[in-house]
Amino acid sequence: MKMKMRYLGLVLFLSLTSGAWCQEEAAQPPTASQIFSSHYARTYQAALRYNDYGVAKQALYSLLVENPQNDSILYSLSLLYIQSQQYASAVLSANDILAVKSDHTGALEIAAISYENLGLKDKALDNYETLYLNTDDYQTLYKIAFLQFDLSKYTEAKTNVDILMTKKETEELKSVYTLANNEQKEFPIKVALLSLKGMILKAEGDKDGAKKHFDDALAIAPDFELAKENLANLDK
Repeated sequence: MKMKMRYLGLVLFLSLTSGAWCQEEAAQPPTASQIFSSHYARTYQAALRYNDYGVAKQALYSLLVENPQNDSILYSLSLLYIQSQQYASAVLSANDILAVKSDHTGALEIAAISYENLGLKDKALDNYETLYLNTDDYQTLYKIAFLQFDLSKYTEAKTNVDILMTKKETEELKSVYTLANNEQKEFPIKVALLSLKGMILKAEGDKDGAKKHFDDALAIAPDFELAKENLANLDK
């Protein structure tokens, strides 16, 4: 299952570069810090243009040294870490942002994704739950329900699946799954939710309820392999 990142976006430092120009226009010489910041900000933007993330990260480190109070620099560094799949560094930098701004949605999402990829699902769940409280975002709750199932929190997972099934987004949104032949295909989120509810009921020992939900999922998408596999293994 692949979910789009909802709150991540590149931060550009036009404010850093414009400061020196404003100083020049006012006939006031820029400080050394402003000159360095302008240079590193322009280097960062040029590196992004050519997808050179290594140079971009170095420029951000230099910017951070010159502007330690600017959390947008740290956020952009955290973004580059997660885009490079450096999840340990991403979560460390995201947590530094959250220590100052506990409701920073971008940092919460980076931390959640990073913890999940590091196998720390309980910490990932904590961050997704905080993110959901701040955003009321459908796809965040969808992610929460799957993590709760993985952590054997069946009652909470079942409650959240039921909440998700009542929302209009269930009829509109899709999620990407990888098939047995490694082909990726979009399926309605409703199919994934029905299958998840079936897995929860199976884990709780309700095989009849589980079978009904797997059948309902396959009635919508006969090639949804997760439901097919669970249905085939229902008595095992």
